[in-house]
Amino acid sequence: MTTTPPSSADPVTEPAADPAGASADRTDLPVTLTDIEQARRLLDGVIVRTPLDHSRALGRLTGSVVHLKCENLQRAGSFKVRGAYVRMAKLSSEERTRGVVAASAGNHAQGVALAASKLGIQATIFMPRGVALPKLQATKDHGAEVVLYGNNVDEALAEAQRYSEESGSVFIHPFDNADVVAGQGTIGLEILEQNPEVDTLVMGIGGGGLLAGVAVAVKEMARRQGRHINIIGVQAEHAAAYPPSLAADAVVPLTHVSTIADGIAVGKPGQIPFQIIKELVDGVVTVSEDAIANALVFLLERSKMVVEPAGVVGVAALLEGKLAELGIESKHTVALLSGGNVDPLLMLKVIQSGLAAGGRYLTVKMSLRDRPGELSNISRIISETDANVTRVDHSRIGGSLSMGDVSITIDMETKGPEHSERVLGRLRSSGYQPVVQH
Repeated sequence: MTTTPPSSADPVTEPAADPAGASADRTDLPVTLTDIEQARRLLDGVIVRTPLDHSRALGRLTGSVVHLKCENLQRAGSFKVRGAYVRMAKLSSEERTRGVVAASAGNHAQGVALAASKLGIQATIFMPRGVALPKLQATKDHGAEVVLYGNNVDEALAEAQRYSEESGSVFIHPFDNADVVAGQGTIGLEILEQNPEVDTLVMGIGGGGLLAGVAVAVKEMARRQGRHINIIGVQAEHAAAYPPSLAADAVVPLTHVSTIADGIAVGKPGQIPFQIIKELVDGVVTVSEDAIANALVFLLERSKMVVEPAGVVGVAALLEGKLAELGIESKHTVALLSGGNVDPLLMLKVIQSGLAAGGRYLTVKMSLRDRPGELSNISRIISETDANVTRVDHSRIGGSLSMGDVSITIDMETKGPEHSERVLGRLRSSGYQPVVQH
């Protein structure tokens, strides 16, 4: 794996002198460009060719021409249907009669369910008990039988594998399968056709199937063209199994994952994706929960795109300047929006978190003297600074309160970090001691 890839400013090498050699697939990887081209033919008429949307707002912030590959607009709401369909389309007639089984909290479940309905295969999907209602209903609507089991995806996955062994149903792995990886790689072919000038692709990583498939397609096409295209993976910082695994040159499972980006909350890389990623991918970076939330709000406001947290991590990396940290000077960048299946309740929380991370939602806690007019005075100060109060919590009871004091917590809408600081400054200059709550 190359940790500091050449920038787009480096001279382009000439194509290989041997045309036959230049077009030959690599044989040392479990998935080839030929596999991906075959997968594309299988997917013809099944999936939609998702748009590549030009983001002027991201371009102004990054100094690059930035496009968004909108797999959030794919059938079933994410890229997952690509790999699931290719895997299942290759099943024998006898395997199809046994049905398929999978485990997922959302996107893979819907992808398998949709593919099964297209192919006339009975699908059983194990989902954790706490799965979001919209994802549960969408999976059922595609005709799959849903079994609620366990408290997380790992428990549901173990039960799905046990069920597969007991019933004979074919287990459809979400990422650790060559056909699944080939199906996801078809996105790379579409991107190169839609934007031949692209020099950097950025996308999220969970188990690694998406990144691995796209890397095979894009790197092989770039090799045949005699040029370099950067492929960068992004993980949530508290669910990042790839950096330690790449450092150890072996799969290193995490003991715990915690992120709002549930679609990439995978604690153990797949063996097949890992083998590809360590050979082809130019860098893997991580982003914080605040950065993810901020990117989701950014896409809602600036691109009018509804994208789930796992689908925005590529944009989060761009907003956080991660390409510069890797030494990449990209001129034509594509960030992949991998899915749009987000629970409205989670979206509400993430939007609030994103507004807070962007300095547009401020919560402060402070003590006041318990006397008439104090709350009115606070309200006046905030009003004069042009902030908007959305909630006030007032309490006379608390272990840290002195006799004659009350504690208040105020939520308010602000216009950015500078405005928030002005509000805090006015409160402090008026004799109050506001403590910002996170």
